[in-house]
Amino acid sequence: MVGAGVIGSGVGHLFAQSGHEVVLVDRRPEQLDTARGWIAKNARLFAFLQKDLPPPGEVLPRIDFTTDLERLASCDFVVENITENWEMKRELHQSLDRILSPGTPLAANTSAIPITRIAGVGRHPERVVGMHFMNPVPVMPMVEIIRAVHSSEAAMQAARTLVEEAGKQSIAVNDSPGFVTNRVMMLMVNEAMFLVHEGVASVPDVDRLFQTCFGHKMGPLATADLIGLDTVLLSLDTLYLEFNDSKYRPCPLLKQKVYAGLLGRKSGEGFHRYRED
Repeated sequence: MVGAGVIGSGVGHLFAQSGHEVVLVDRRPEQLDTARGWIAKNARLFAFLQKDLPPPGEVLPRIDFTTDLERLASCDFVVENITENWEMKRELHQSLDRILSPGTPLAANTSAIPITRIAGVGRHPERVVGMHFMNPVPVMPMVEIIRAVHSSEAAMQAARTLVEEAGKQSIAVNDSPGFVTNRVMMLMVNEAMFLVHEGVASVPDVDRLFQTCFGHKMGPLATADLIGLDTVLLSLDTLYLEFNDSKYRPCPLLKQKVYAGLLGRKSGEGFHRYRED
């Protein structure tokens, strides 16, 4: 795994709890310490809620936390989970192309960047697929797998098998900015933000309407907080640039919150406020 943010640590946690040996790489040592704490805390919580999951004492020892990208050379499957920044992804995938053997499947876990664009960075685009994990990764039942233009059937099958071994389901879709889930969901959460920005309804009322009228477990603004408002903004910017369509223009209120450091659950405040347990 590359990237130890919210999603990357969740992906590492998922595969460790399902018995895989995981190498979790991040260039920031302090972020690896944070990820170790998140995984320990979540492993205790999930094991309490779901009795068939392994105890925390069996999960953490399966994860090798490191800043050394070269450690991935011996891995059977690599998942990249870094932030939604094209230049950072391009640079990382150039390095992975050099480090990994040609037959090692490589999955890009991205919210909106086309997988075909990422695959074009390296010399072996056939081994690159998309794997879109939802937050919180260890408990969500479904993974969206994306087939890029040059993705081989062997790479697609390797991704499906890995997801199945982790006890999850998968649905394969063809490549498109935002794929299926985020192409639709980003429109919904952005429009919910416009409703608040225009004074049509309050934050609690927007979320309650979706929960009570449509039976959603979580309203669109709470969902955006869970994803991270900075990630939502980067995803909308990508969709706007890829489609050249103004319907993906980010809400000014979203931009303001990101500029202010109000990023959602991970910062303690976004559209809602959160207490540290």
